[in-house]
Amino acid sequence: MSTVTVQPTGITPADVLAVARGDARVVLAPAAVDAMAASRRIVDGIEAAGRPVYGVSTGFGALANTFVAPQRRAELQHALIRSHAAGIGAPMPREVVRAMMLLRVRSLALGRSGVRPLVAQALVDLLNADVTPWVPEHGSLGASGDLAPLAHCALVLLGEGWVVGPAGEQVDAAEALRAAGLTPIALAAKEGLALINGTDGMLGMLLLAIADARHLFAMADVTAALAIEAMLGSERPFLPELHAIRPHPGQAASAANIHRLLQDSRVMDSHRDDLAHAVQDAYSMRCAPQVAGAARDTLDFVATVADRELVSVVDNPVVLPDGRVESTGNFHGAPLGFAADYLAIAAAEVGAIAERRVDRLLDVTRNRDLPAFLSPDAGVNSGLMIAQYTAAGIVAENRRLAAPASVDSLPTSGMQEDHVSMGWAGAKKLRTVLDNLTSLLAVELLAAVRGLQLRAPLEPSPAGRAALNALGPAAGAPGPDVFLAPVLAAARSVLAGPDLRAAIERQIGPLS
Repeated sequence: MSTVTVQPTGITPADVLAVARGDARVVLAPAAVDAMAASRRIVDGIEAAGRPVYGVSTGFGALANTFVAPQRRAELQHALIRSHAAGIGAPMPREVVRAMMLLRVRSLALGRSGVRPLVAQALVDLLNADVTPWVPEHGSLGASGDLAPLAHCALVLLGEGWVVGPAGEQVDAAEALRAAGLTPIALAAKEGLALINGTDGMLGMLLLAIADARHLFAMADVTAALAIEAMLGSERPFLPELHAIRPHPGQAASAANIHRLLQDSRVMDSHRDDLAHAVQDAYSMRCAPQVAGAARDTLDFVATVADRELVSVVDNPVVLPDGRVESTGNFHGAPLGFAADYLAIAAAEVGAIAERRVDRLLDVTRNRDLPAFLSPDAGVNSGLMIAQYTAAGIVAENRRLAAPASVDSLPTSGMQEDHVSMGWAGAKKLRTVLDNLTSLLAVELLAAVRGLQLRAPLEPSPAGRAALNALGPAAGAPGPDVFLAPVLAAARSVLAGPDLRAAIERQIGPLS
């Protein structure tokens, strides 16, 4: 098992993936422990001096001007966690909750939150013991960060609330801590607020989405190339000199991928010098790099936002090295909400253009001599007709999900929090869009494979051969209709996994 060490300088996207999906062990660097201890000494000094400071000696939100007596400040922090753990709905996926907890550890370890090191260590202990808090899907507005989701995590540290059991059931947190050999902690001044005032849920989902989108955008070039090959399309629109004159980096990378994927193909050779062949392919074929490339550039922007957030102090108030404790707005999720919405729009369009190629592949009037719906006996058999229906329905759903969440805002907390980001909702629906994109590209993969099978005895490109080998056992040879749902599930598994891409890259080199 790998280990992720949390430093006072932060962590990397790869660290988040290793903990969220790879169950890497987490440790706090000694320097991070020192940074937290130093900031805690400042808070202890404020307490001793009796100064009124938000979150230390006052209430929260609309109660920020309410002074809290010293003997009730620990009680205040526990009450904060209990009251804010107010989510409702199905539990968030384990990988999201693990990412969120690690990112809260990261923020505390920067030494600007004024918490004792034992608080961060308690979160680390949950991760290493594989204790996953039950975090309901509804509750965050991305206002003061992900208050409710993080409060559900923090509540488990107190031995209260719920965790997710082995079968996905709801388990009492105290029982789960005992079983793991862990002891609940008691919070001191400022610590409850520091545990929940962050954008960690949004950022965790965004980092997971970035990793998924990188894979899917590369596979979108693969399925586009296979579909173009099956439809006897032209490779000329993907020549590098045609993309150098419009220098968007993502477009150039996508075009280079598609051009390489179409080489060494007897199918492409069969019509390359045919003067009767179409002068221009349809937009869904010819403009594939323009759409997928723009999505790649969007992804690069989103990754830059996430990288900045990974080195950001996201808390309120923050403890500065000179002893000041200042209220900030750094918890606001707008940067992440905008990024999630932008990537959702781009991913939705990558899926939409893929569905248009599927429709063209199935249409006997446009697919260049392939049988209707890619069935050798159309009429009695429907071939992939309804697979395209499924794709069309998913495209429609993605268009609805691509409507931005970040332009919405509902004021809360007695109008103290009068503009919120809806970043949690934006990141959550982005993950749904990407899951849907996986299905859309799987339909295109199946349709392209079927089209290439029907071009036999012409041998396809190395990418085509790899796809036939990967999906052929599930798809079978063209023939009478079969129960199609398992075939689509197999195509989705092939598309989502690493093996097909690896097989292609062994033949043609790395894809961008």
